[in-house]
Amino acid sequence: MLRLISFLSFLLCISCSEPDFVWQEGDILFQDGDCGDFCDAIRKVTDGFEGRDFSHNGLLIKESGEWFVIEAIGKGVSQTPLEDFLDRHLDENGSPKVMVGRLDDPYQSLIPAAIQEAKTKLGKPYDYAFSFENDAYYCSELIHVAFKKANHGANLFQPAPMTYKDPDTGDLFSIWESYFLDLGIDVPEGELGLNPGGMSLDPILTMIKID
Repeated sequence: MLRLISFLSFLLCISCSEPDFVWQEGDILFQDGDCGDFCDAIRKVTDGFEGRDFSHNGLLIKESGEWFVIEAIGKGVSQTPLEDFLDRHLDENGSPKVMVGRLDDPYQSLIPAAIQEAKTKLGKPYDYAFSFENDAYYCSELIHVAFKKANHGANLFQPAPMTYKDPDTGDLFSIWESYFLDLGIDVPEGELGLNPGGMSLDPILTMIKID
């Protein structure tokens, strides 16, 4: 019941502060998640839109009149009800810590094919190695792959070298060092990848405040 009240309050907030806002399939939902030291490390190396912190994103779809978010999370690529996605992380006012990234008009035609491609990944494992060379996916990788397929194999979102180092010291964050050690793989410092903060700065997106 509390979830329902929170969600309805959020919708009411939208109607008050953003009278013209309506959800659209293909919206990319950027979320500021609370995942402890991991999220702190992600935030420190990447500023998002207007300096905001984003540690997760997902792709909005509509099925049978209901809204869902296709997202890559710990249990794998999943189709999550929008209400559950929005209610996952709330600010001190009880509002979802989410912004919408909407593709600009020249790219809107790619959305149906991107959604279709994202759906083919449902059930695939989460990409704990953050690698393009396996059949697993992390959040930004899933969106990248979906739109790349829709764009006839050309990158729509541009991968960039990823870093796991503290910009203040130049040393690896201890949380990442331990993480990759436990996986038994080298830290993929400098390997190409994407992250939510960087994607939120892409000029092909219009970022929309919904709270």
